[in-house]
Amino acid sequence: MSTGHPQLVAAIASEIAREGPIPFVRFMELALYHPQFGYYMRFPEAGVERIGWNGDFYTSSDVHPILGQAIARQAAQIDALLGYPDPFTVVEMGPGKGLLASHVLSGLQLAPQSLAHRLRYVLIECSPAMRAMQQRHLELWLEQPGCVSWVEDVGSLAQESVRGLMFSNELPDAFPVHRVQKKDHALWEVFVDVRDDGFVERLQGLSTRAIAEYLQRIHVELPEGYRTEVNLRAPGWMSQVANSLEQGVVITIDYGHAAEDLYGPERSRGTLLCYHSQMAGEDPYVRVGEQDITAHVDFTTLATVGEQSGLSVTGFTNQMSFLMGLGIEDMMAQLAPDSAEFRAAIHLLKPEGMGRTFKILVQHKALDRPALDGLTFRPFFGSALSRHVTA
Repeated sequence: MSTGHPQLVAAIASEIAREGPIPFVRFMELALYHPQFGYYMRFPEAGVERIGWNGDFYTSSDVHPILGQAIARQAAQIDALLGYPDPFTVVEMGPGKGLLASHVLSGLQLAPQSLAHRLRYVLIECSPAMRAMQQRHLELWLEQPGCVSWVEDVGSLAQESVRGLMFSNELPDAFPVHRVQKKDHALWEVFVDVRDDGFVERLQGLSTRAIAEYLQRIHVELPEGYRTEVNLRAPGWMSQVANSLEQGVVITIDYGHAAEDLYGPERSRGTLLCYHSQMAGEDPYVRVGEQDITAHVDFTTLATVGEQSGLSVTGFTNQMSFLMGLGIEDMMAQLAPDSAEFRAAIHLLKPEGMGRTFKILVQHKALDRPALDGLTFRPFFGSALSRHVTA
């Protein structure tokens, strides 16, 4: 049998035995989010770190607190644009270990107009294991009644209940994706089967018409032999985010591209990657449930769905430009140039690394287009997200 968490591998194989080959999107969902054995859902063994420098992968918040401090500065500016509402709500979706939340909360303690006393910080987390980790990192804030709370998903928020900021850092890239391939002038979907005690791929007809409709909406015609991913969960998530927000701003931070680039000729094998012990691989059928699986984000579709749901595009930038606009140079001036902290902060800005790989989509609702500090520098043309897209 394919390597991985034994009980998870058995559960997936059992479903295939009952139902026949399953679409890859279902395989990825089980590998990451099986209620008992999924990569993100189960509690790690003692001494095992899943996310961080000693884990399978690390995020910006593992590198340095500056991203959280910058988001706090941006939140304070949004608070002023909204007229200092009470409460001012910050919703973090997919909060990982809770490190970024702790950095944002620390930064907001310094905000003007008593924002810290009006703040309601909501973390959206479906995994009991991740929630327990977040609670450990946020112990200080849990002592303040009503400041921090959790819900399982965006749909748990009441419609138009949020005035403030909703943001995510590396969330849509972890949504399960469909994998498709153009063969014999037709579009086929990757299904997963069991053969010789291992998981194998089979190309079958599309499991849903929504896949072809997705590609049609962004005017993508895949060439022969091209393999890629289609994230059907991201548009529904963005619609839910828009419906939850009464007034304010949405910030989505992730690695991805405008659709024109994501489905360009240089990505003919797709963008699906697996991460284990800081090493990237392309085989999702090894270490099943013991490695992360991700795919790059289509920011064009997120922007388009947001527009249809009441979110206007404020701007599109990258992490380096976002941090520069929010004064990272001033923050770094307080660090010794030869210190480990300084070198870590630089890591978030490297053009060949996190600085340009991570893109930031900013959207607003029920506001005139705000001039946000995080969008002072914009490396992309305004049409980058809307080119060749129809509603």
